[in-house]
Amino acid sequence: MEVINALGRRKSAVARVYMNAGKGNITINERPLEDYFKEESLRYIVRQPLTVTGTLSNFDIKVNLDGGGIKGQAEALRLAISRALCEVDKEAYRPVLKSNGFLTRDAREVERKKPGQPGARRRFQFSKR
Repeated sequence: MEVINALGRRKSAVARVYMNAGKGNITINERPLEDYFKEESLRYIVRQPLTVTGTLSNFDIKVNLDGGGIKGQAEALRLAISRALCEVDKEAYRPVLKSNGFLTRDAREVERKKPGQPGARRRFQFSKR
């Protein structure tokens, strides 16, 4: 099996995934998954596509993560892994991943701050007198 690469984005985080046959090792920016994501909930998010498809120990995954916060990076990585799994075997994995919502790019971004007010929606306090 050749190396399969995929891209995932969430907010301003970008995950580039390189997947090939292996024993289930996930390396993020030259560090193991457990070192990069300290919280178990974030590691769970990353492993979701692999557990749903039952391929947790079938692939070695090398990841380049850039930008965003830790949660956005985990969700970008989930999307990238899901897309890579679809390239491996579209008929087997795509329906399961799609029904769990792992192939949908979350398009929500931070709304920009407007001039003359403190935030995107926030207004300065109104004073009648």
